[in-house]
Amino acid sequence: MRVTSTLSTRAAVQRRTIATLLSTQVLGGLGVGAAISVNAMLAKDVSGVESLAGLAQTAAVLGTALVTLLIARVMDDHGRRIGLTLGYALGFIGTALSIVAGVTRVFPLLLIGAVFLGATTAANNQSRYAATDLSLPAHRGRDLSLVVWATTVGSVLGPNLSGPGKVVAAAVGLPPLTGAYLFSGVGMLAAMAVMFFRLRPDPLVLARAEHLKELPAGTAPTARASGRALLRENRLLRLAAIGMSLSHAVMVSVMVMTPIHMDHGHASLEIIGLVISIHILGMFVFSPAVGMAVDRWGSAPILAAGGVVLLVALVLAGSSHAGASWTLGLGLFLLGVGWSLGTIACSTLVTAASTPHTRPAIQGVTDLLTSLAGALGGAIAGLVVGLAGYSALNIGAAVLAVGVVTTAVAVGRQTESAD
Repeated sequence: MRVTSTLSTRAAVQRRTIATLLSTQVLGGLGVGAAISVNAMLAKDVSGVESLAGLAQTAAVLGTALVTLLIARVMDDHGRRIGLTLGYALGFIGTALSIVAGVTRVFPLLLIGAVFLGATTAANNQSRYAATDLSLPAHRGRDLSLVVWATTVGSVLGPNLSGPGKVVAAAVGLPPLTGAYLFSGVGMLAAMAVMFFRLRPDPLVLARAEHLKELPAGTAPTARASGRALLRENRLLRLAAIGMSLSHAVMVSVMVMTPIHMDHGHASLEIIGLVISIHILGMFVFSPAVGMAVDRWGSAPILAAGGVVLLVALVLAGSSHAGASWTLGLGLFLLGVGWSLGTIACSTLVTAASTPHTRPAIQGVTDLLTSLAGALGGAIAGLVVGLAGYSALNIGAAVLAVGVVTTAVAVGRQTESAD
């Protein structure tokens, strides 16, 4: 009777946790999507130098990396609720700084604002792990992917607010490109409130308590260790971090320079926003199916599929002309799908290979490395496009996509040897 009651309570808390995370993902995704569609163009406008356009997104990705580590430490000490709320609060500050930078034309301030904006992405990313704290092992991929999928609504809607943002900005006397940040700030503020008031009881705290009860008498839980130490000790975790980092670097480097490539062909702001929305749709719309596939077949084949899809996407995007084209739209969509396959496969692997007492540390350092890979990719992307063009960028990214497939093969071999 007691076991049945415990399972029932756990299931009820898990349902509430998933519902809360679904809500915050929609709101946070709206905030990120609204900002990401104009980040590079505002950087180009404020700095007056096209080759610096990628630095705004690079700063945002770098901010994601830095805040990920901070959030992970806060969650390790105080649980998921406080850490994730902090992430959305910092993101809200970033929207305010970005608007001020657009008004004052101060490029360094814009980069600082972008760093803070990256905190929302960090919170959204870490939320997917919160969905697995109380998951049954057979449903980890599904629960994680449901939260990833929820980002679709806000992230697809967000980039399309760049047009309405110009209208709102004009109405309140702001520069046209800053209007999207007003919508972004509202989304982040709402996500912060929902997370703080609704994520109760805290799933990580509860999972740790249950884990202690399940241990044999006199057995101590796995000691907390740094994420770096955990990576050194576990090859499977290292491979998961590599696969996720490579997938993310490919996606970020191409995505961040696509608006500039389209602007070269005189595509309108609305069309650019539509293409980015299509890309973000690819990132999230198939997430539940991807998660269930991981639960059924394991991470290795899904990661391999992600690498292949990324290669196809790069061929399509790299062969597209400047401006708007169906090959670019399809390429960006598949770029998102390939990222989804790689990210969900590796995220599930990270959770499965850790315990409730070590998860925040390893999840934090894995996301940190992933974000740093994206930041490096975004920084290099601007230089490559400026020197050699958009097609050359896609060729370089294809080398990394081959690395994703190679990593998947290594994961498969490591999993077989462990069995």
